[in-house]
Amino acid sequence: MKKRKAKYRNKVLLVVFTVVLLFVVAFGNQKETIITYNVNSVKSIEAVHIVSKYNSLIEPQLPKMYATFQEAIANGPNEPVSFIGMMTGYGPDCVGCGGRTGCPPRQDVRNGNIYFQDNEYGQVRIVATDKSIPCGSIVRISNFSLADGPIIAIALDRGGAIVGNTMDLLYASEQETRVIGRQQNIQFDIIRWGW
Repeated sequence: MKKRKAKYRNKVLLVVFTVVLLFVVAFGNQKETIITYNVNSVKSIEAVHIVSKYNSLIEPQLPKMYATFQEAIANGPNEPVSFIGMMTGYGPDCVGCGGRTGCPPRQDVRNGNIYFQDNEYGQVRIVATDKSIPCGSIVRISNFSLADGPIIAIALDRGGAIVGNTMDLLYASEQETRVIGRQQNIQFDIIRWGW
């Protein structure tokens, strides 16, 4: 008899819990408060400034195209910049490569990991750049024939032959880079200058 009462009580509690849960899900957070202010009041002006501030964060500034690499680098710390250059590829097993990126955190890439997990941009490709582009810079690479769309990469490596408007995209091995060659007319947008 006690077992039957306990089973019955458990079933009732389950039904009650399910009904309450469904009610909470269906009608849970529908409370909406709309506060309006006089347009001439201080609070309205503050709200306009706050909205303007967040809209500028949501709609990023478009990179300005520069005719030369030197002009782009000179303005890079102040605004997003663009320039046209050449793209090559390299692997961690290339002649003279040590298997680690040249910039901190000096990621070991000998295991085929050609990506870096950036706090702001998520998973991005690793690229070697000229030393005038600071480590940690985020670059959007467009007009690359081996990609369906733009590639987002991070400047985490350097190279003796990587100077000026040339960038070197990391691949899992030097063997994979043979199909790339030297691609001209690549657009590089530096959308974050350094860390």
